Amino acid sequence: MSKFNPNKLFVEYMDGVTATNPVISRRYTLTHSDLTGELFLTIGVHFAWHKINPMRDEVLGEWKLNGSSLYYCVYLYIDQGEYTHEESEKRNEIFRRELPLALKAIRYGDSFLFDTHPNLDKASIIVNFMSVHPQFARQENWGTFHNFSI
Repeated sequence: MSKFNPNKLFVEYMDGVTATNPVISRRYTLTHSDLTGELFLTIGVHFAWHKINPMRDEVLGEWKLNGSSLYYCVYLYIDQGEYTHEESEKRNEIFRRELPLALKAIRYGDSFLFDTHPNLDKASIIVNFMSVHPQFARQENWGTFHNFSI
């Protein structure tokens, strides 16, 4: 796993989202540069589809309510059938290896929100691995953001 470097994280707020509000309808698009190792976190009420590259190696996330409980929902695009089984297996491995770094970047990049709403550190992180291959198409609980603070 790569080590998180806060100096290589760039955060942009869009669509009327501020550093502290809203929580519900807040969506995250995390992209990166393979060349520089820089991470780009866009926070808005919509995903930043215009920042997603053809490789589809972004991490998407949003806050959701289950009754009165908040949770953070992550979407990882493994494949939709355009990759071979072996390529999908490799993408799955990479996402699993790099997801802790991505969650640290999201937690750090939106730290004003977490400082304003400390209960968010206790919210469950539910990760959706999206694939046409049943062995990669999963929903998993990855703990809480407390585990990913730096």
